[in-house]
Amino acid sequence: MADEIKYEYKVVQTVRGTDGLVISKMQKDGWELVEQLPGRLRTTLNFRRPKRPLPWRLIAAGAAVLVALAAIIVTGVALGDGGEEKGASASSTAIGEKPSATPLADGPTAAGVITAQNNREFAALLKSDPCSEANVDFASKHEGQTIAFDGSIRHMASYGDDQTRYDFLLGPGDKGPQTTDGPNFKYEDVNTGDLHLTGQQVPASVAVGDTFRFVAKVIEFNTVQCVFRLAPVSTEAGY
Repeated sequence: MADEIKYEYKVVQTVRGTDGLVISKMQKDGWELVEQLPGRLRTTLNFRRPKRPLPWRLIAAGAAVLVALAAIIVTGVALGDGGEEKGASASSTAIGEKPSATPLADGPTAAGVITAQNNREFAALLKSDPCSEANVDFASKHEGQTIAFDGSIRHMASYGDDQTRYDFLLGPGDKGPQTTDGPNFKYEDVNTGDLHLTGQQVPASVAVGDTFRFVAKVIEFNTVQCVFRLAPVSTEAGY
C-alpha cells in the first residue's frame, strides 16, 4: 500500500542508571520506545521511527550544485597558470611569518593534561548536561588526549560474567550515585589494577561513592547512550 508507514529500527544497550537519559534523548530525535528489556548489568532498548522519504526536489538541487561545482573547477584549472607567480609571492610572505600561539586556556598544558583550571571548555563540560552536544565536540576535538578531574564512582558492575573486571561509571565532584551534573564518564572492561591507584594511602579496594583524582585518556562519546568513554591512566586517592 502506498500510504503504509515504513519504520526504521534501532537497538540500544545502556549501562544501568542511564536508561532514562537515553530514552529521553532518543524521543527528542523522533524515536519511539517499543520494548525495554532489563538485564542484570545492562538494559536493551528497542526503538522505531517512521522512515523519512528523501524529497525529489532536494535530489535535483544536489545534482545542480554538483554541475555548478564541476564548472567552477574547470574554470579554476584554466585560470590557474596565470596565478602561479602571485601564489609564489604569497607563499614566500607566509613562510616569513610566525604562527600565532594557541592560548593556554583553550588547550592542554605543556605536560599535555587538560584540567578545569587550564581549559575553559573542559571546566564548562564538567557542569553541563550529560547528553549535551558539548560532550560530542570535546570528545572529537581532544580524542587521544589526557584529562584530569576530581570525581567519584557513581556505579560499578562486573563486566559480563567476569568477577575480576568491571565497568565503572564516574562523575565529577564527590556525590557518587547522586551526581547529576557533568558527563557520564565510563571505564569499560577494566580491573582494579588497570586503575593504577596512587596516593599516600592507596586503598585495598574501591567502591561506589569513593572519591579520587582521575587521570584518563579520551576515547569517544557515545551519543546514543550518553556515555563518555575514557581509558584510565592513574587514580589518585585522597585528593
